[in-house]
Amino acid sequence: MDKFDRIYALHGFLGGRKQPAPLPSIMDALECSQATAKRIISNMRLYLDAPIAYDRAAGGYYYAHNSAHPYELPGLWFNTSELHALLTAQVLLERVDPGIYSEQLAPLRKRIETILENAGEKDDESNRRIRIIPIADRRQDNRIFRHVASAVQQRRRLEIDYSGRKNNEITSRTVSPQRLVHYRDNWYLDAWCHHRNGFRTFAVERIAQARITKQRAKIISERVLDDYFTGAFGIFAGKATETAVLHFTAERARWVAEEQWHPQQQSRWLEDGRYELRIPYGNPTELIMDILKYGADVEVVAPTSLRNTVKQRIHRMDEIYK
Repeated sequence: MDKFDRIYALHGFLGGRKQPAPLPSIMDALECSQATAKRIISNMRLYLDAPIAYDRAAGGYYYAHNSAHPYELPGLWFNTSELHALLTAQVLLERVDPGIYSEQLAPLRKRIETILENAGEKDDESNRRIRIIPIADRRQDNRIFRHVASAVQQRRRLEIDYSGRKNNEITSRTVSPQRLVHYRDNWYLDAWCHHRNGFRTFAVERIAQARITKQRAKIISERVLDDYFTGAFGIFAGKATETAVLHFTAERARWVAEEQWHPQQQSRWLEDGRYELRIPYGNPTELIMDILKYGADVEVVAPTSLRNTVKQRIHRMDEIYK
């Protein structure tokens, strides 16, 4: 534990006690000698204006502050492990989408590295020790992403030019952004479309232009958003109208049993070692793709319509490879 960690630990230790703390208890909490503990107490008093007092009768140290306004360390403090966690989070964000916030995050990273160096540590391993492998991610314009993200945070309406994949036509519309979603290595915007007068999900990389307006976005409750956007399986929003019943082989079950496909999924182990998974869905498109990737390790038991659709896809695949 270094100097910064001990200051942080002593602050938490004294702040969480109702009775004065004897020096041996402080030494145990700070994992240090008597001389080091006294030096930390002295430095906090001298440099951080910490109101640490000594109660001779009780033989311990305590914070002599008003309980209504407890003492806090000045500025924003992190211990070493928290700084490493913050660096890791930054690397994750940079690897998820390189360039989106690289300029804004660079000063923060430099500041964290300086603090770690002053504490006797050097962090030059983060970029090499964390590996993220994106699968089928689609590149978007970072400038447009920042506009979209700002509109979500500021609760402002967006004017966008959007190119849908189905017909590849560009339409102009005004939307009230609700949530920015990172799903399967790509970004989506859940919004209220004033042009269609309903909820829509927009792939950020398909937004050709975006302009934040001065108008406040339409406010929609979290419950309504959850009911519409997370009720069914996958990125396709809307109410769940069916429940898929899937049976996985005993070999594959050991993996699937640890996965969450949907917050409202239900599951059980079958007597022969197979695993049953029940998933609510509306639009079956994405669910079918996930089912097919498991090949012969999964069987669609119900509903009949989903079973028949998967069977047709398998037949068409078989025709290709005959």
